[in-house]
Parts: sequence; C-alpha cells; structure tokens
Amino acid sequence: MKSFRKPAAVAVVALALAALPVTAEAHDGNHPFENCSEAYENGYSNIKEGDEHYGEHLDRDQDGIGCDNPPAGFVPAEDEGTDGAEDTAGQEDTDLAETGGNSATPYIAGGGAAVLLAGGGLLVVVRRRREVR
Repeated sequence: MKSFRKPAAVAVVALALAALPVTAEAHDGNHPFENCSEAYENGYSNIKEGDEHYGEHLDRDQDGIGCDNPPAGFVPAEDEGTDGAEDTAGQEDTDLAETGGNSATPYIAGGGAAVLLAGGGLLVVVRRRREVR
C-alpha cells in the first residue's frame, strides 16, 4: 500500500503545480500586449513606439503607432466610467485588469477545487482500505 501512496501524492502535487502558471498571466503593464484585442480590452489604443505597452507586432503598418484602429465604442482607460462630473480622488480602483482577474478565473478556481476534492477523495479511499485490512 505504501508504494501506491507516493505516486498518488506526486500526481496531486503535479496537478496543483500545473495550475499555478495559469493564474499568473494577468497583464502587469511591464510588457507589450499580446495583441490589439487585449490592448483595446484594457483601454489602450494608439500606443506609440517607446511606450512600455508598444510592440512591433502591434504596429501592422510600421508607422510607430500600434493598435491605431480601435473598434466602435472603444473607451480609453482614463475615460472609462467617468463623465467628468465625478470626483474619484481617494477612491480605490477595483478594475479587473488591476486585480488580475479575467473571464478564465472561475474556471481556474473550479479546476483547483476539483483537484482538492480528488485528493481528498483519494485520501478517504486509502484510509478505508487500511481499516479493512
């Protein structure tokens, strides 16, 4: 029975560690966006060469300005949610781009819960088999 416990523990740890890199993929602002869709979702357009968010892959016409064709209804990050009449000084910004959450967060949390439940179930089965013997 001891020979079964170690591989099972290793498998549970490997699954848990495999889920970790997925949770750290939020845009931290220190690198170019992956594509213009990501830039537009975060409120960026017309990203000039030299900006920390600029990348040659974002500048299709090579004019030094990336993501220069925003979709209809695009709202720049600094204008988002304000009409100029509100005073936002002193308020904490809880934008999802700032907290690192995205549409995949519930799936990641569900996957983590499934791994924990599977590990707990495995422990229960192993303990019951020990009691029988």
